[in-house]
Amino acid sequence: MMDSGILIESFAEFARSKNIDRPTMIKILEDVFRTMIRKKYGTDENFDVIINAESGDLEMWRTREIVDDDSEDIWDYDKIPLSEARKIQADFEVGEEVAEEVKLEDFGRRVVQTARQTLIQKIKDLEKEILYDKYKNQVGDLLNAEVYQLLKNEVILLDSEGNEISLPKGEQIPKDRYRKGETTKAVVHRVEMINGTPKIILSRTSPVFLERLFENEIPEIYDGLISIRRIVREPGERAKVAVESYDDRIDPVGACVGMKGSRIHSIVRELGNENIDVINYTDNFELLISRALSPAKISSMQIDRDAKRVSVFLKPDQVSLAIGKGGQNIKLAGRLVGMEIDVFRDVEGQEDDEDVDLSEFSDEIDTWMIDELRRVGLDTAKSVLARSKEELVRMTDLEEDTIEEILGILRQEFE
Repeated sequence: MMDSGILIESFAEFARSKNIDRPTMIKILEDVFRTMIRKKYGTDENFDVIINAESGDLEMWRTREIVDDDSEDIWDYDKIPLSEARKIQADFEVGEEVAEEVKLEDFGRRVVQTARQTLIQKIKDLEKEILYDKYKNQVGDLLNAEVYQLLKNEVILLDSEGNEISLPKGEQIPKDRYRKGETTKAVVHRVEMINGTPKIILSRTSPVFLERLFENEIPEIYDGLISIRRIVREPGERAKVAVESYDDRIDPVGACVGMKGSRIHSIVRELGNENIDVINYTDNFELLISRALSPAKISSMQIDRDAKRVSVFLKPDQVSLAIGKGGQNIKLAGRLVGMEIDVFRDVEGQEDDEDVDLSEFSDEIDTWMIDELRRVGLDTAKSVLARSKEELVRMTDLEEDTIEEILGILRQEFE
């Protein structure tokens, strides 16, 4: 038979290890014992349950009033007939109170087993709530966790308390490689309750992750002398971070990059060699756009604020720099300034008599195809013909046979 001391002691031990406070613990214990009493006696109204979690002592007292044997209320839960009371103590009289101690063993083995299971279950539920609340307050925080299990769609990590947390495929940097037992850094992305179980989801692709790494590596950001105004990322490939300094003596870009890139280097390494452009934030929109497009140099631009579009003109040798590998640079620059950026060759001063603007071909080539070529900075026939077919497939969203067709049409023009 299970002794109440052992039951309470093991429960208290368990509760302590889960950081459950004493009042909560006592309340759970009392709830469980009162449920047992209700099952056996139909009510717990005339019972006192006294728990001492320190000593593991449990006392349960049932109080009843003595009534005459032939009284009609001998069947009430809080009454006891005189003859029965006198079996407990010979000198009892009608109207007195009888307090009897109820022992755990009076409940029978099955009920005690159930109580034990209930306790464990209640703790588990409580534990889940505590875990949920803990991480709910840590969304956006940087975390170091140990790689525990590699699954197809996620990596399971363990936090410092041994809780399982998830880094889904979509939140991993494509180049990331995980090995069991290694620690990895990530940011707490979101917390969900799924069928009563908290699922803690981490991310290494979120801009917040990059922001936390900056705070960690760059004291001026941590101290609030430099603030991060915007971050846009193509995780593992390229990121642009706009920073601003509140102190004129501090060059925010220089502080973030460090001597010969010493400060940014560890961040770049952590992100699988993601290219990080740090730019100086400004409220001057034209200036912000030209900084966002760095390393390319811009000749001029036209901003259409209503349509949220910017047309940027660059020297031919700057166009591919502005667009970047797979159109990344221009895409990120657009997201950084919150506008669509269209790139055009600045052909002034080097008019090519032979060259023909793509718009001249609009009867043979669909407008959307011309727009797609323009989007990557190709707006004349020769600028398209200067690229190989493979290059054009890589740069644009056009299919290979579409590109062959376009090249055919353009070549005819010059034959």
